[in-house]
Amino acid sequence: MISITSAQLDAWLVLIVWPLTRILALIATAPIIGTPQFPVSAKIGLAVALTALVAPTLPASGIDPGSGAGILMLMRELMLGVGMGLTMRVVFAAIGMAGDVIGLQMGLGFAQFYDPQTNATAPVISQFLGLLASLVFLAMNGHLMLIATLVESFHSAPPGLAGLPGNWLMLARWGSTILQAGLLLSLPLIAVLLITNAALAVLTRAAPALNIFAIGFPITLGIGFLGLLLAMPYFEPNFARLFEGGLEMMLRITR
Repeated sequence: MISITSAQLDAWLVLIVWPLTRILALIATAPIIGTPQFPVSAKIGLAVALTALVAPTLPASGIDPGSGAGILMLMRELMLGVGMGLTMRVVFAAIGMAGDVIGLQMGLGFAQFYDPQTNATAPVISQFLGLLASLVFLAMNGHLMLIATLVESFHSAPPGLAGLPGNWLMLARWGSTILQAGLLLSLPLIAVLLITNAALAVLTRAAPALNIFAIGFPITLGIGFLGLLLAMPYFEPNFARLFEGGLEMMLRITR
């Protein structure tokens, strides 16, 4: 007859529950895999599989999961997972902001459609850059690097330690990447469209009878699409640099 003591049960719970909490929190908030289109069963299955691989490598902890300290430890793991997921969300939000600025300058700020990744309406250019960023992220094996970074976080901040590790002020400052990176990504298109608008202004002064509204919008729209096409080689390395910075920041906030 197999008998299981309460101490053994607590040890198994400690070994599984806390890593599973951090992994589930990351999967729920991370880009691509955290979207509503990713099946919930797949999220849970991925979290359980990662926990089964990571849990045997973690040090044992003597904290009772049902005690007050155990509840605090559960909240600690939840905050770490959410913080790591939001770190990568900031990168995609910066790319989305670049699309918002470009679309506004092109005159497509009114063209908004439903975005399945955010469950909200977003400008067309923002959705386009978001899909492009997702493809670049998957092409550079970003999902695998995200999992590797998650596993590495269990060594830099293993479950069972007292206190709340990580520089959370650093995570708050990382939010400024949305404005900084968004403007830098959209800067080439902003410059091209600014020159176009200046040329149209000069044309209007030279020929006042010209209907600038009839010809200005098609010209701005066409030059915007042409500039977006020519800027494609510029976007890819900058997307990769942002993703690498986000993965590095994930580890830095856990130390």
